[in-house]
Amino acid sequence: MGIDLSIEYCGVKFPNPYILAAAPPTDKPDMVRRAFDAGWGGAIIKTMSVKEEPVSLVYPMMHGLSYRGQRLMGLENIDLISEHCVDEWLPEITKIKKEYPDQVLIASIMASKKEDWQDLVRRLEDAGIDMIECSFSCPHGMPERGMGSTIGQNAELTERTARWVKEAAKNIPVIIKLTPNVTDITIIAEAVRKSGADSVCAANTVKGLIGFNLDTWSPYPEVNGKSTYGGYSGPAIKPIALKCVAEIAKKVEIPITAVGGLWDWRDAVEFLLAGAETVQSCTAVMAMGYRIIDDLNEGLANYLESKELSCVRDLVGKGLENVMRHEELSREWQVRAFIDQDLCIKCDLCYIACRDGSHQAIERFDDRSVKVDPDKCVGCGFCPQICPVNCITLQPYEVESGEEVSL
Repeated sequence: MGIDLSIEYCGVKFPNPYILAAAPPTDKPDMVRRAFDAGWGGAIIKTMSVKEEPVSLVYPMMHGLSYRGQRLMGLENIDLISEHCVDEWLPEITKIKKEYPDQVLIASIMASKKEDWQDLVRRLEDAGIDMIECSFSCPHGMPERGMGSTIGQNAELTERTARWVKEAAKNIPVIIKLTPNVTDITIIAEAVRKSGADSVCAANTVKGLIGFNLDTWSPYPEVNGKSTYGGYSGPAIKPIALKCVAEIAKKVEIPITAVGGLWDWRDAVEFLLAGAETVQSCTAVMAMGYRIIDDLNEGLANYLESKELSCVRDLVGKGLENVMRHEELSREWQVRAFIDQDLCIKCDLCYIACRDGSHQAIERFDDRSVKVDPDKCVGCGFCPQICPVNCITLQPYEVESGEEVSL
């Protein structure tokens, strides 16, 4: 079966659904060229503004969070928009589009007043940019100046500003990048739809404080002993980003590009199932380089083939019918934990977890073997998560017969 990884998003054809997010990997023209040479379907230039907009960076600006061998489970940054203003990018955009006509070049922009928003759009469109992405979502540095998430956390400001941008764009689509730092992201997405903008990006970094140095009592990343709240990204925020994408897809009729936590092709499939049409990546690229696109493409193609699907579009939104309100979930469905004794290493982790955190349904014997008592087990699902060798599964259970039912 021939697998087609291309997809049309907002009327623009992408050779594959993978886009480099607006971030350090797209801060210079040569970086974009190397990404396109590697095979990325699109790239969003790191957020730029007019020359008059001050950009004052601090260093260090990043700090990572590791857990159980996972390097960069999360990454916090206190970066700002690019130091390279639109004037520096305009001639390079024209050159890049001539060199890579089949790949999609997108400009991320930010401004503090209507005139600048619209001037940026017009100049970038004249230079040949394919799409515009507007950052209404940066949670640090810019809100203090009435920019970033100050806009994206307010539906009225979002609709007004997005309309300004759309009015200036003659023939190119406009994407509005949303912040997850809101109570209901669908309200903001609906404001974007009303503005006439073409799409939303969900969702930017989560505002956070990644930790403290226990010797100096200074928060990370330490800037001369001080720090501030930053934007949290990486695999740790994927559940939040997936939730944002799914909520918007179920409630608002607008195309979605997803960002937040993509690490491999499996994450991409999940975002597509949740309703996204394209997926963006930053932290993974910073950690592993542009060449991860090979694994992303190969993994997605193999998955489509395994499901007897021929194109990426076949996945978009296919998981949404299974995302329901809590009160709609079945109360009749019964499962119980099942321990494969041939795989069990007798580590006691499941026993301790169930004893001290659940229903005391796992029995431990003198030889340290363990067994589930089906009369006490309710199938809460925690013990499979704690097992280091994956020997515990949840099986459908017929209460009357008291027997496991094979999946």
